[in-house]
This record gives sequence, structure tokens and C-alpha cells, in this order.
Amino acid sequence: MRKITAGLFISLDGVVEAPDTWHFPYFNDEMGQSVGAQMQAADAMLLGRHTYEEFAGYWPHQDPEKEPMAEAMNNSTKYVVSTTLTSPSWQNTELVSLADLAALREGPGGNISVVGSATLVVSLLREGLLDELNLLLHPIVVGSGKRLFDDVREQIPLTLTTSTTFSTGVLNLIYTRA
Repeated sequence: MRKITAGLFISLDGVVEAPDTWHFPYFNDEMGQSVGAQMQAADAMLLGRHTYEEFAGYWPHQDPEKEPMAEAMNNSTKYVVSTTLTSPSWQNTELVSLADLAALREGPGGNISVVGSATLVVSLLREGLLDELNLLLHPIVVGSGKRLFDDVREQIPLTLTTSTTFSTGVLNLIYTRA
């Protein structure tokens, strides 16, 4: 069975928005290996509409010679959970609903990795569809921005399955649903 996994950069105060403005001073080989392992275990991406629109506006226009990730991003299978998007134009993209995800998990292949899409991550947790949540907790208080669990009003019990401390002070925390 395939797993639906999510990996997010998160600050001590729960901010997941715009990690490009605060996370890079903490990126090192240890984190690169962790992120790379998660990417290699997946053969499909799962995106929310906002992340899809950002990526679809950027990646198809990148030269693979200059941007090494362009080929992988453009050629990979992409599933988009949206009730408003009607015709995705980015190659290898399929619209799905939350209800479709249970069947996708039963199909053949590697993991399905949620990329960004914090709102989708929370929805998947609520619906019991997220198999693994990998948080790279950075030792920084960002102060403002979208927080991962701002809109959660009910308890969602999780079990910590793995924890690793990187030399930069970043904690790699992997959770499953309890």
C-alpha cells in the first residue's frame, strides 16, 4: 500500500509560510539527505490548489539545464485536490477529491508526497488520510505568517515515530496518526 506523506519546514512558533525567507541558514547536508530520502520514496506529488498554481506558473518555464529539479517536477505525476480548479494545464496533472485519495493509496507505486500545501496537510490529518507527517522544526521564531495548525479546533492525536537532531539545531520529527 502506498503512503501519503507530507514534509514541511516549520518554525518554533508554527509558521510554515515562506520558508525561503527563514529556513536556508539551517539547510545543510543532513537536512538535504532527509528531504532527498522523502522525495525518492515518492513517485507522485499531492498539491493543494494554491501550491499547484504557484508551481504550474513556474516549473514548466524552467530550463532543466539551469534548474536541475525542473525535469523531475514537470515529469512527475501530480494530483491536485481542489473544488475550484477545473482544467489543470501542467503536464501529468490530475484533479482528485479527498474521497479519491483512499483508492490512490491502494494502487501500485511509491509514496504520494504532499508538497507545501499546509491547508491540505491539515485536511488530510482531519480525514485520517495522512500516513506520515515529517516536520523539520527550525530553531527560530518567525513571528508572523501562516501557522500550520491555526484553524484546527479539534484534537488530532499523533505518534512520534522518529526524531533526529541535526547539527544546526533543526529537529527532524516524523509523526503518524495515533
